Amino acid sequence: MAGHRIYKLAFSDLYPNYIHKVERKERTKAELDEVICWLTGYSQAQLDELIEPGNPVNLEEFFRDAPKMNIARSAITGSVCGVKLAEIEDPLMLEIRYLDKLVDELAKGKAMEKILRTLPASV
Repeated sequence: MAGHRIYKLAFSDLYPNYIHKVERKERTKAELDEVICWLTGYSQAQLDELIEPGNPVNLEEFFRDAPKMNIARSAITGSVCGVKLAEIEDPLMLEIRYLDKLVDELAKGKAMEKILRTLPASV
């Protein structure tokens, strides 16, 4: 079975779309980068290299080579593009949709501690 065509999309080509989406809603590139690094375990320096225009690393490679996918990502729920995350069976598509959901939450103005699924200090 062939993979979905989005798997071969270069991350460096997708990233500007994420930037545009969050900046339209008055969020920042730094916040977007924080979300991506939280999810994948990439350092800021690694992410900067991956988003360089022309970098050929595609989404499949981006997630496959991620240093440490955040275990708390399983707490990401809801729907993306009308599809419930809990119903996505393909592991790679689920990772892509987790990132999409986090970007959506950022663009909607959700607080960073909620996006990053962190507990308040008093708990």
